Amino acid sequence: MRSPAAGAAVLAATLFFAACADRPTPLDPAGTAVLPTPGLATLGNSENASRHQRLASRLARALADDGFRASVYRALSESPEREGKVHLQRFLGGEHGVSRRRFAELVGEAEAAVSADLDGSLPIEIYLPVAAHRREWKGGAEVLVATAETDREAPLAFDTQGRRRQLDRLRPPSIPVIALGRAELTFREDGASLDEFCFTSCGEEPSSGGTGSTGGGANLISPGLYMTYAKFNDTFEGWLKGDPEFEVHILGQDGSSTAMKSYQCAGALAGVPYEYDQNDKEWSGQVMLFSQSQFDAFKASHPGQSVRVFVVEDDDAACVIKMDSTRVTNLFKTLKTLYGDLTGGKDDKLWTIKTFTKAASMLSFLKSVWSAITTQDDLVGNAIEDSVAREYFPGANWIVKGENNVTNGALRLEMR
Repeated sequence: MRSPAAGAAVLAATLFFAACADRPTPLDPAGTAVLPTPGLATLGNSENASRHQRLASRLARALADDGFRASVYRALSESPEREGKVHLQRFLGGEHGVSRRRFAELVGEAEAAVSADLDGSLPIEIYLPVAAHRREWKGGAEVLVATAETDREAPLAFDTQGRRRQLDRLRPPSIPVIALGRAELTFREDGASLDEFCFTSCGEEPSSGGTGSTGGGANLISPGLYMTYAKFNDTFEGWLKGDPEFEVHILGQDGSSTAMKSYQCAGALAGVPYEYDQNDKEWSGQVMLFSQSQFDAFKASHPGQSVRVFVVEDDDAACVIKMDSTRVTNLFKTLKTLYGDLTGGKDDKLWTIKTFTKAASMLSFLKSVWSAITTQDDLVGNAIEDSVAREYFPGANWIVKGENNVTNGALRLEMR
């Protein structure tokens, strides 16, 4: 007969192993773990997140089919888009609906259910966000499909057997990962990306060619404000979101209102001479931020007003600031409290030398587009001349101040 002490030990052991069974089991040195329950995760609170999780699970299970996997590999490897991105709805909408029907058959679900999630979602992109995975994956069955709504979430992944895995938020696994999520890229109807983000004085400037270590530049200099160096403390982009999409916006008064708007964007899709593609924390090159003709037109319409140099990491629609205006207003108010009114800039002359120098900026409200169904762009910060910020960084002359007065980076700005 078992003693009470022995029975207690058995019970304790049973409870211990039961508890262990509920813990994720490491599968990969980079921290991948299988989630033990069969249902979909609830990482996101929105229906959009739930749709993306269902679609990621379906895509992963469909990749178990050799023919379908080969077609996905071919689409990704032949894509002309940045980082090999593919528009998922368009990819599954080919052959007059045959592709979507075949996809539903592969995952054993009704076509109507699959279509409801595809049609109910904003444009979705799929791609391999990790450069090493793009080089290594040759269409084999060892692949994951992962999704996450924000950079701060740990990605939820599925393998070709439909098993869920929680991935490390900071480090990708060694297994190749196809990301599925709301499109950061804007696709043309013919499948290419849109290149339409030049707002004013478009086409008047010469082409730009790279002169820096990571791109951006101009071989023939047209007068204007240029950035030649940028250094940030973070990429503000999780590994599942691929390369960062830094953008520098020139903000100015919107009409005669007390609000500001973006007059010009410099970014990867801004078009020459405003094309600027920074894929790491540090960049050097030559990119125009605002032409002299744009300065002249702005001053004629807004005498006495200065501009702000505002940096974001884009997460939704290139060269369109999507952000809660209250956050930006609070940032500008904090900077005014700490540094006074000289948080903007203007073009000026010191004898015969053109300069971009500190100037008073009285406006604190930014008109921006954002809704709860899309993620916000990351607010990197407002550039302040180093003499005003009382901070100095080698090779730079303007300091990027983010929320709570955190220094997020430094820029080299100069008139040419």
